[in-house]
Amino acid sequence: MKIHISLPILCLICLLGCKQQSAIDTINLADYIPADSVSSTTYDATVDITRALSDCKEMKASKLVIPKAIYRITPNYASEKYVFVSNNDAGLKAFLFDLSNISNLEIDGNGSEFILEGFICPFLLDNSINITIKNLSIDFKRPFHTEGLIIGSGKGYIDLKFSDEFPYEVKNGKLRFIDRNGTLYPYGNLLEFNAGQRETEFKVFDNWLFTSPLPAEILPNNDIRMYKEDIIGKTGNIMVFGASNRLIPAFTISDSENILLSNINIYHCGGMGVIGQRTKDIELNKVMVSPRPDGKRIISATADATHFVNCSGYLRMIDCTFENQKDDATNIHGIYAVVDKIISPTEIIVRLKHRQQFGFDFIKKGMNVEFEDARSLISKGICKIKEVKRLNKECTFVTFSDSIPSSVRLKDPMASIEAYPEVLIKGCTIQKNRARGLLLGSRAKIVIENNYFHTPGSAILFEGDGCYWYEQSGVRDVIIRNNIFDNCNFGNDSWGIGCIGVNTLIMEDKDKSRYHRNIVVTDNQFNIFDPTIAYLYCVDGFTFKNNKIQQSDKYKHVRTETRRFVTEDCSNISIED
Repeated sequence: MKIHISLPILCLICLLGCKQQSAIDTINLADYIPADSVSSTTYDATVDITRALSDCKEMKASKLVIPKAIYRITPNYASEKYVFVSNNDAGLKAFLFDLSNISNLEIDGNGSEFILEGFICPFLLDNSINITIKNLSIDFKRPFHTEGLIIGSGKGYIDLKFSDEFPYEVKNGKLRFIDRNGTLYPYGNLLEFNAGQRETEFKVFDNWLFTSPLPAEILPNNDIRMYKEDIIGKTGNIMVFGASNRLIPAFTISDSENILLSNINIYHCGGMGVIGQRTKDIELNKVMVSPRPDGKRIISATADATHFVNCSGYLRMIDCTFENQKDDATNIHGIYAVVDKIISPTEIIVRLKHRQQFGFDFIKKGMNVEFEDARSLISKGICKIKEVKRLNKECTFVTFSDSIPSSVRLKDPMASIEAYPEVLIKGCTIQKNRARGLLLGSRAKIVIENNYFHTPGSAILFEGDGCYWYEQSGVRDVIIRNNIFDNCNFGNDSWGIGCIGVNTLIMEDKDKSRYHRNIVVTDNQFNIFDPTIAYLYCVDGFTFKNNKIQQSDKYKHVRTETRRFVTEDCSNISIED
């Protein structure tokens, strides 16, 4: 039987096919937004963005185009998920862009800015593959921290003035921070910043609060007098009230692959700027974590600018700026679970110890893991996992193909030896934040080149421990070249000693432990007021050559240590000054 189709009908079929193909290729957020609504101060774009994302997933669109605008976002109609985020606080969180289980999608913000109000996370990538996010900015109407101008001080008190950006109340004699809806923004620490330099005050220490909120009263001129034993602060400086929790990262990337963030401004978030976990192939290109340039805030993110845990493949940060965040520029490491119970020679129960690692599922069938001594971090052997049964968010029952080493004891740490990313950090500016610059813990190749560092602690720090943070480290191949280290170490020593330092918690057998290996420092510029360039212990293989050292008087040298290179319990050290 022959079927005859007229020319008009054939044209209509072709037209419909073209429209369908166009819809599959690109979805434009403009098609979901009511006319003239963006300019309204009451318009909340959350629902329309959620609808557009749902269609992207259903129609397998390759691109979501966002017209350039300023979008107001609230958690009122956002999707919620309970998520475990390493080194942040777990919980039920609201998300704006939930990209879970979405693949092959590019989101182009075209210079848009998203102003979020309240406790809502901007982006979640969970089991997401081949995702590009570019050309957008993120900020929050009410920051999760608070900044107060110090206008006076006395024994046991300081006087503060707060701008309208940081609403507060004194209730029952206690200083509390709120938003316009009365939502509380709890604080857990104080840190003084130099207002002129826009960096931590010289040699200042963290002031962790064991009780909060603090006693306070409203003065006749409506300023605040806050009371705390031994509190000090320089008039004209900024006292930063740090957020109690890490609840609202800007980008949460979990169990994903091939992720590119490009031309992104993170002006603020209530946690880490970018946290990646168990993800393969991540690139950050021109990602800026920095206070908005047209504002007066001194703090950007309330925790690390970036943080990567048990990632693999490549990890690249190129031409990024990480400044004024409340913690390090990056921390790259694995996770230790500790031996909690030995059932048999082939069966154990391991436990995640730090509360911000609960629920972190990294132990898999077929994985090779290494046991280490808890106090020396010396390897006790490698075993292959046969079966895994997760008992709860803290404990996992593990069965091995062969017997575990007889020397393994309770509390010994165990970690994967498979998930290490090759790291490239190039052309980045890292400055004026709290604490350190780069915390490097990948056992794959690491290249740090053409960066600028001005950090209050160590610019580059090698850590790792099996008894506090339970972060697996132990580098094996690091090249640090063509960087500028500009007057680092103006903070307190707990943030690291030396421009390049080791701060690994090794408490026994330091003469035998060689946790970090093969570090080459070459062709860098060191501008130093503090004489210590490198502070090393338990390192096997450190080469320092072809570097330029310039003495500086920008800050006063106050430490008693005068050695340029401090090397203790190390092997194969080569220093060409």
